[in-house]
Amino acid sequence: MKRIMICGAGGQLGQKLIGAARALPVPPRIFAYNRSDFDITNPKELQLTFAEAQPDVVFNAAAYTAVDRAESEPAKARQVNVEAAGSLASACAAAGIKFVHFSTDYVYAGDYNRPLLETDRTLGTSVYAKTKLEGEAIVQQNHPAAYILRTSWVYAEYGENFLRTMLRLGRERESLGIVADQVGSPTYAADLAAAAMQLVLNEAPSGIYNFSNSGAASWYDFAHAIFELSGLGCQLHPIRTEQYPTPAKRPAYSVLDTRKIAEWTGQPRHWREALKDCLGKLQRTGKD
Repeated sequence: MKRIMICGAGGQLGQKLIGAARALPVPPRIFAYNRSDFDITNPKELQLTFAEAQPDVVFNAAAYTAVDRAESEPAKARQVNVEAAGSLASACAAAGIKFVHFSTDYVYAGDYNRPLLETDRTLGTSVYAKTKLEGEAIVQQNHPAAYILRTSWVYAEYGENFLRTMLRLGRERESLGIVADQVGSPTYAADLAAAAMQLVLNEAPSGIYNFSNSGAASWYDFAHAIFELSGLGCQLHPIRTEQYPTPAKRPAYSVLDTRKIAEWTGQPRHWREALKDCLGKLQRTGKD
């Protein structure tokens, strides 16, 4: 990779993709675009940006990720998650450029009780899930050699995510009720970004790959670990999903089987180890 283009560079994954690229033994030239730099829904801007970057690889970390708001803004979610993703894939295919697109555990049917395989049944049960699933389909249709990485419960030192919300609420409140009957795998954005880079560098076969940190946890388990490692005294109480209703339905079980990607990028580290690493960075920078 000599020149790479990152869409959605202002988000938590986008920033970690920049860091992962800079950490490579031979760092590529990086063209990083956030929403104000490049509107991926605008065909003219897409053409001009590709002409400027002339990338070997495009990483699409841009997405409409407001899961609950998507229920009332389906057109906006579809514009970014489906139409723009398809346009990026088409542009890359036409120019012979590798394309890496990020998706979500929400696309799975949600009726399994063991780690999910890339070949398992999919079924969007919310606007967000449906648009991400449609996005996968149009990316594969427009760029059959694309990489699609499904991931779950992504967090980082910055951005809007569960980790930062828990740290804030843990300081503001004496007790919190956290959902304990939804189980998944927390994923540190830095690990996801590094895996995406290695997938391309190692010339893995194209297709769909699951990536998350290893191990399983409920949101309650995740919050408990955050408070334990941060030394916060807020009391946690497990609650059921129905006690915390949301506009969009969440998967009850979305632990990802990562054996396929591990063949090319190595076994992902445990989520608690990754969380400890992230919290350590937060403490050193003081930006939580």
